[in-house]
Amino acid sequence: MVKSKTEILEEFGFTYKKSGVHTKRTMMSNDLRTLLEYIPEETASLEDYRRCIIEDNCLGKRSGVTRKLSADYLANLYILNKNILIFKAFYYFWKRDDSSHEQLCLLSSYVRDGVLRDSFDYIKNLPKGSISVKKDYEENINEQHPGRFSTGSIQSLVRNLLSTWKQSGHLEGRINKKRCKLSPTLGAVAFSAFLSFISGERGIILFESEYFKLLECSRERAIDLMIQASNRGWLVFKQLREVVEISFPNLINNEDMELIREQNRPVN
Repeated sequence: MVKSKTEILEEFGFTYKKSGVHTKRTMMSNDLRTLLEYIPEETASLEDYRRCIIEDNCLGKRSGVTRKLSADYLANLYILNKNILIFKAFYYFWKRDDSSHEQLCLLSSYVRDGVLRDSFDYIKNLPKGSISVKKDYEENINEQHPGRFSTGSIQSLVRNLLSTWKQSGHLEGRINKKRCKLSPTLGAVAFSAFLSFISGERGIILFESEYFKLLECSRERAIDLMIQASNRGWLVFKQLREVVEISFPNLINNEDMELIREQNRPVN
């Protein structure tokens, strides 16, 4: 039986639920960094990560309930299972580019958290240098999710979202958060190309995907960074004028590649 594109992408680690961790937490980039420093082994499993959080309390949480919730939230946002393709790639680029950690966290959270995805509409349209207004952000979310959130819930949600966009570099400031121009990093651009590729994007149009828009990365800058990533052996990038060829031999095996090709086949 031929799988649908959505089913294939869910196998890779994408989620399409409207809910998300941001109703309770931020993208938790500092907690994830602490976890991956505490257990740096390439062979670590989801069970290993959960044990370190819950039993070892590597994140320094005050109660057992908070430890378990933290483990659940991190697994929700980042998968923490190298048998799932998105986390396999995330971890690969995380280990190779320290400067990309926050942007990698944003990309993983974006494909895993529907609320965060919807919230980018406000950030994307916020002029550079302007101050984010919480009330405007709350109204934007209410327009997308009419009647879904109570006043208290949406206020908490917006606080978490603003914190995440600050962690990613889209905003700056402690109280009044100002919109910044993001500077895309090497590992994040490589991961964006990976996410676009496994979603079925090909050729030069790949650099117009939502992930490159999330990084505010122009086509010219993306190509420059892709060449650098290719030179480091992270991926294969070839270009002849407007013809672009990309592959990820370190990350995508034959079985995965067959599923990627299957996305473009008609479903009976």
